[in-house]
Amino acid sequence: MSLPSNKTEFLENPERIAESIPDGALLALPPDYSLVAMEVVRALIRRKAKNLRLLGVPILGLSADLLIGAGCVAEVETSAVSLGEAGLAPRFTEAVEKNLIKIKDATCPAIHSALQATEKGVPYIPLRGISGSDLVKNRNDWKVQDDLVLVAAIQPDIALFHARWADEAGNVWVGRRRELATVAHASRLTFVTFEEKKPGDMLEDELLAPGVISSLYVSGVAHAPRGAWPLGVAGVYGVDDTHVTQYAKAAKTAEGFRRYLEEWVLTPRKSFSPA
Repeated sequence: MSLPSNKTEFLENPERIAESIPDGALLALPPDYSLVAMEVVRALIRRKAKNLRLLGVPILGLSADLLIGAGCVAEVETSAVSLGEAGLAPRFTEAVEKNLIKIKDATCPAIHSALQATEKGVPYIPLRGISGSDLVKNRNDWKVQDDLVLVAAIQPDIALFHARWADEAGNVWVGRRRELATVAHASRLTFVTFEEKKPGDMLEDELLAPGVISSLYVSGVAHAPRGAWPLGVAGVYGVDDTHVTQYAKAAKTAEGFRRYLEEWVLTPRKSFSPA
């Protein structure tokens, strides 16, 4: 796997991004409220990705449940996996109960801190508030010093997320979702799908620049209108709560999940929501 370059590659479609994510990669994914590249997730399932190791930044939701249910995942490190108001993540829950995947329990501050450690180029970063907990007892990669926990740095192989805009220079705009900037800085490669392409360079715009991730940290982008569906993009479209609830009900059983995949994932023309 190559290191980031200073030139963003403009890819034809989300499938090209899925092809660029190797089996076994440590794949960092944002939570459902934070710009998830769902069209790439569906493409990963269609290409039958295997042994992915998922990192929740800092939690996981629908994207992880789909990948786990489809047999694409070997390991998960996260603070939680949930479908929010739709309830538990059913395929994740069953995989844990049947010991089908390896789980590394974490907490939100620990994951953010571990990514910041990589961003800063240090092997560990100190964190208060979790020393003496059962969580620490099960993390051999963390070190305890008095009331501090030294959290080991995490460098994902791939960061994957969606954005409202990409520009001609390869920069992407994520607004106030600054955790996406942190994970882009920390990861070896970063792939982003986007809603709309903007002319010029957003870093030259005083209003947009604070919400921009520089192309220096973006390996490849692909145009994917409504690419976060059934999740949302602030200011463009909201979460399709009806569809997420439909998924949660269907995925309670293996057969229901298979039917969902056949209808909404394995049939490309239906793997997005009409505008």
